[in-house]
Amino acid sequence: MSEYSSLSDTQKKALLSDLSAQYRDFQSRGLQLDMSRGKPGTDQLDLSLDILDCINSSESCKAGDGTDCRSYGLLDGIPEAKQLFAQLLGVTPEEIIIGGNSSLNMMYDAVARAMMFGVLGGDKPWCRLDSVKFLCPVPGYDRHFKITERFGIDMINVDMTDEGPDMDEVRRYVENDDSVKGIWCVPKYSNPQGITYSDAVVDAFASLKPAAPDFRIFWDDAYCVHDLYEEHDHLKNILSACRAHGSENMVFIFGSTSKISFPGSGVAMMAASKANIDFTKTQLCPQTIGPDKLNQLRHVRFFKDIDGIHAHMAKHAELLRPKFETVLSCFDRELRGTGTLDWTSPRGGYFISVNTLDGCAKRTVQLCAEAGVKLTEAGATFPYGFDPRDRNIRIAPTYPTVAELSQAVELFSLCVRIAALEKLLSKGRVKFHSAGSFLKAACL
Repeated sequence: MSEYSSLSDTQKKALLSDLSAQYRDFQSRGLQLDMSRGKPGTDQLDLSLDILDCINSSESCKAGDGTDCRSYGLLDGIPEAKQLFAQLLGVTPEEIIIGGNSSLNMMYDAVARAMMFGVLGGDKPWCRLDSVKFLCPVPGYDRHFKITERFGIDMINVDMTDEGPDMDEVRRYVENDDSVKGIWCVPKYSNPQGITYSDAVVDAFASLKPAAPDFRIFWDDAYCVHDLYEEHDHLKNILSACRAHGSENMVFIFGSTSKISFPGSGVAMMAASKANIDFTKTQLCPQTIGPDKLNQLRHVRFFKDIDGIHAHMAKHAELLRPKFETVLSCFDRELRGTGTLDWTSPRGGYFISVNTLDGCAKRTVQLCAEAGVKLTEAGATFPYGFDPRDRNIRIAPTYPTVAELSQAVELFSLCVRIAALEKLLSKGRVKFHSAGSFLKAACL
């Protein structure tokens, strides 16, 4: 297949006319598909239904230490939940707090506490400082960026490489500017690119010498067991690496069972050094008397141990693998060699990241929406929703069925090509706004 940029204008117009007819056919199908968020499908949720029946008597409501989980207490979680989920995140039970159902909530609270009260090692709350900045590897997770934006924290883009964030950039900011207080990280199967940080990148994080003593790495290990293949990525333990460098207080680790059991009714957790955990617990005391211990107990009874979690996630992989392969096969078939799209091929996680030609992401998303397929908004993977090159789009293949996904990704591939041809033909002179604007380009 020829690269579109090498075609003559006459060839581009003829091809655009043909693709326009195919697009009108899609519009006539009345599709209504939502691929805007990384939600588990119904078949995935069904895998955890038995979790609802794990507690069925007064006696079964008791934790291992005899605590009645229906009542108050155990601020940092029941002992068996701390034991199980400490293994999930690679820490000890003394280094973890088990919270409610949302790790995003725990990250928000961690930032809020830092703003209002400060963190261990800091001399004042962040809100009393003249400037607070966060580093944001891009493309990245939009909800991370929304948290820091909400608190008025300045966000600085840091480029992602195939091994993780550009650590030369990270080091330059962190070690020379004491107003840089944190960095967002999704270290395994990153959102949206599916990149797992290399050992060298993890070690580079651990060896940072921050100008700010209260700098924190927000390590969102959301996809720690979300492998698609038996031969999967391995992530080096950040807390162990930090400990080897004497920087164990520098990292907060977050995780949850949101995409393991139920997104709305899972179990969230925060891990850190024991000193950080003890400090955080003193801040939590006025906030809550304890989390939902019954839900924690249900999860422990259902999974039993870490092997049970891995076996459960193998079932998820069986359902998700065909969906990811459907997307990648279509890209390979429809777009390989056109020069209109680059894409990642992750070994796990929940997303595929694609880059269109510069200036084509918003148009591609618009075209898809006008034919009945809703995607994550273009620009969402950058702070403030602004992608300076207007090229990155996050594909979330998990929720639709394989049959629905096949139609959606075929339409997406069509829209990518239409947007690219419009851009190439316009040469920056023509702007396209309406659903039918590309037809004008076909007649230039």
